[in-house]
Amino acid sequence: MVVLGPTGSGKTGLAVALARHFGAEIISTDSRQFYKGMAIGTAQPTPEELAAAPHHFIADRLPEEELSAGGYEREALARLEELFSRHDIAIAVGGSGLYIDALTEGFDELPCDTAEIRAALMGRLASQGLESLCEELRERDPDYWAVVDRKNPARVVRALEVCIASGLPYSSQRTATKRQRPFDIVKIGIDWPREELYDRINRRVDQMIAEGLEEEARKLYHLRHLSSLQTVGYRELFDHFDGTTSREEAIELIKRNSRRYAKRQMTWFRRDQSTHWLAPGNLPTAIDLIAKLR
Repeated sequence: MVVLGPTGSGKTGLAVALARHFGAEIISTDSRQFYKGMAIGTAQPTPEELAAAPHHFIADRLPEEELSAGGYEREALARLEELFSRHDIAIAVGGSGLYIDALTEGFDELPCDTAEIRAALMGRLASQGLESLCEELRERDPDYWAVVDRKNPARVVRALEVCIASGLPYSSQRTATKRQRPFDIVKIGIDWPREELYDRINRRVDQMIAEGLEEEARKLYHLRHLSSLQTVGYRELFDHFDGTTSREEAIELIKRNSRRYAKRQMTWFRRDQSTHWLAPGNLPTAIDLIAKLR
C-alpha cells in the first residue's frame, strides 16, 4: 500500500493507522526524511508515531550520505523482500514522487558517463546561476521542468546532464519502462481542498518554528551546500542567517514555497490514473482497498 499526497496532508497519520490495523511495517518514500538531524524540517514521524509501528528509511543516514532515487530503489526493494518474509502487507508513505516511482515502477538506467557534462554544468551554475540552467531545462524537457523543484541544483543539473548526454528528454527516460514487481500495489492519495491544504501548511510551518526549526537549521548550516539541505524550510533560514532576509520574511517564504511545492506534488501525482483519491480521515475505505487483495 502506497500512501501519497502533498506536504501537510496527513500521510503519516494514515500510514500509522493502516500499519496498526494490519500489523504491518512502514517504509518511507520521502527523499529528505532519510537523514539524521532533520526531524523538524522534514516532518519526520514523531516518537509516538515511530513507537506505534516499525519504520524504515527514517533518519538512518547522515545528510552527507545522499541517497539517489536509483540507490533508494535497490535498498528499498531489498528491505521489502525482508518485510514480506514476515508480513503480507507493507505500507509505503511519502510525498517524493520520484522515489515513489522508483519503488513501484523502477528507475530506468540513465547515461552514467557524464562527468564532463556535469563539470560544465556546475561551472555554469557557479558563473551564471541556477536560473540559466532552469531555462535550458524548460527548453529541453518542459514536462520535467513543470514538476521539478527548480530551487534544487542537484535535480536540475542531473536532468540536464541526462538530456544533453542522451539527446532525449529526461522525463521520457524516467518513465519509459515500468518494471514488474513481485507484489501487488495499491496507491491511496489524500485529497484536500486547496485552500484547506494551504491553511494546514501555513499552520504547520508556524508549529515547526515553535518546535525549534531555527535551531535545527543552525546546526545544519555548515552543510548547506549539500543536496539534502536544498530543502524548503532550510534554504530560507540559511538566507536569513546570511543576512539576506529578515526572520519574518524567511518564515513567510517557507510558507509560500511549501505551498508551491504542494502544487508541484499534486501535478506529479495526478499523472497516475491508478491512484485512489480519498478524503482526509477516510481510514475505512483505505482498509477496504487493501482487504480486497488479501
